[in-house]
Amino acid sequence: MNPNKPYLIDAIVGNSKMLAALGRTGTIYRLWWPHIDFPQHADAVRSGIRFEGQTEWLDDSDSNWSHTAEYVEKTNIFEVQSVSSSHSVAIQSRYFAVPGHDLLVLEHTFTNQGNQPVDFEWLIHSSFHVCESELYNTTMFEPSHDALVHYRSNHFFAVSSANVCTKFQAGHAWHSAQHGELNGSVIDMQPDGALAWKIQALAPGDAATLPVYIAAGHDRNAAYAALTEAKSKPSAEWVQLTVDYWHRYLEAAAPCPTDRADVKRLYERSQLMFKLMSDEQTGSIVAAPEFDETFSRCGGYAYCWGRDAAFITTAIDKAGLHSLSDSFYEWALTAQDEDGSWQQRHYHDGSLAPQWGLQIDEGASIIWGMWQHYSTNNNQAFSDRVWPAVRKGADFLLQFIDPETNLPCPSNDLWEERHAEHTYSAAAVFGALRAAASFGRLQGDQARSQRWDAAADRMAAAINSDCWNEDKGSFFRGRKLTVSAARYADEIAKGKAGMIEPGLKDYSRHVLEYDSIVDISLLGLSIPFAAVSADDPRMAQTANTIEQLLTVPGVGGIKRYEDDNYIGGNPWILTTLWLAHYRIETGEYEAAHKLLQWAIDHQTETGLLPEQIDKTTGKTAWVVPLTWSHAMFILAVTMLAERGQI
Repeated sequence: MNPNKPYLIDAIVGNSKMLAALGRTGTIYRLWWPHIDFPQHADAVRSGIRFEGQTEWLDDSDSNWSHTAEYVEKTNIFEVQSVSSSHSVAIQSRYFAVPGHDLLVLEHTFTNQGNQPVDFEWLIHSSFHVCESELYNTTMFEPSHDALVHYRSNHFFAVSSANVCTKFQAGHAWHSAQHGELNGSVIDMQPDGALAWKIQALAPGDAATLPVYIAAGHDRNAAYAALTEAKSKPSAEWVQLTVDYWHRYLEAAAPCPTDRADVKRLYERSQLMFKLMSDEQTGSIVAAPEFDETFSRCGGYAYCWGRDAAFITTAIDKAGLHSLSDSFYEWALTAQDEDGSWQQRHYHDGSLAPQWGLQIDEGASIIWGMWQHYSTNNNQAFSDRVWPAVRKGADFLLQFIDPETNLPCPSNDLWEERHAEHTYSAAAVFGALRAAASFGRLQGDQARSQRWDAAADRMAAAINSDCWNEDKGSFFRGRKLTVSAARYADEIAKGKAGMIEPGLKDYSRHVLEYDSIVDISLLGLSIPFAAVSADDPRMAQTANTIEQLLTVPGVGGIKRYEDDNYIGGNPWILTTLWLAHYRIETGEYEAAHKLLQWAIDHQTETGLLPEQIDKTTGKTAWVVPLTWSHAMFILAVTMLAERGQI
């Protein structure tokens, strides 16, 4: 019925309670409400125009329509300009969620650029898989509100316009909409429906505006009330209210530290995007809007990772958006386990999300991030609020240390692909223990602070003494790496050191003593966790080895590690900016600027930063937008500004 839902989208709009993901033609592919992580409700909401018996869908790649897509400057309003080589009507469409309302607006303005009056019909085909299922949906037409209503359980979505529709159909509407023959069916237990409006005798040079509203509620009356309010004022007022909101939001944030146009534009887009990725009701921060809901190529992204969030909140604070960080760390208190750990990732309500097992850098990053946030304003009330969680969390880290190596016990790495005592994880735990010790001194708990500092000292010493790989000119990625029996035998035959250890019940673990793969995360030893000084010659050599081995030929940019094959093994925005952070820290500003420019050059058409860039074509390859990518950009810009280098 509808085209396959794309992995890559071109824009997001929202209000921190409602979030929508759109293509560059304005098709809505995903819609989340009342949280931005789960559940997702839209199959696709498509727009079409009908001239003289022919329906043309704006997202049809074979149509004569071309599109220009961009955000309205300094807002989260997405605007699409559509023109046709066959028709005189030009279309300006604006998509936005109204702040503080359960309302998504699709405002379409049609202008007759020809020299004759024109008649046409505008169609919306809306297909909803409410609560992420195409089963048990009902679509009905409610004449008292002139609305098509999609619902399942306690999630209702009412679709209507301030203009009275001329045709409708509930259920099995795709074929009918194609032929302009909506049959007036009032209700069906199907997920789709369609509405149509006639625009007649639009004179040359004249314009007509048709706003379409999608109002959400937990029952019919709530959805109808939101829809009634939407129709109570012209759509231009909703536009202006939304423009004013986003302008005030940016005015209250930290200004971009440079007037350089390309940096400022992406800096402000990042600030605006942070708000959309922060859940208004819980404070949690989503890694990215979900795009692979069936886990067909990855394990999903619409969750909160403590590690991502620690980088993101540090950037958010640099960008002057402190209340978002306040809300996140309030949420983090609800997600901590009784033993003091934080698991790999969570839903926004704090419950455990699908995962691959404990990842020790997640909880460590949260504790480190709490101290970064405290350091922005030295708020004693914040310290008092988080201290019980910090105390439990740091004590958990303390007992999760391998006494043989003084590194954290084996857990999953930050890429969630391997099990070992990872050097990056050790750096994150070092940073957390240092942060906890600082909180402890504020709270007058000198004994705990001394224990945590001493453990951090031992961990840093172990990294420096036992994790250097002279052959590669880099720190080892980790120790005690779990591998398959076949790989173990192969590596041992090559002269590698390893052992077979007892596992659960009668199982065994095959473990290599060292993981020698060069990985961008090794920069975390110095940036941001400072377990190893950035000026240490071996750290400098590690950075140079990373740049030499991980720079992608031709396209440029830095991939994650040597044998990376995830989505083809592409360069990432955040990894490239991570190296820029290190170059800034060591005063190599020219090199840093080149890396920063690469990230700027690979933003999307609408100014969003993806996760990956295709290693062959240089185009966006995966995940749009990735919140961590935008955080690393903000951090790079502010680091340069603090040194007077931008």
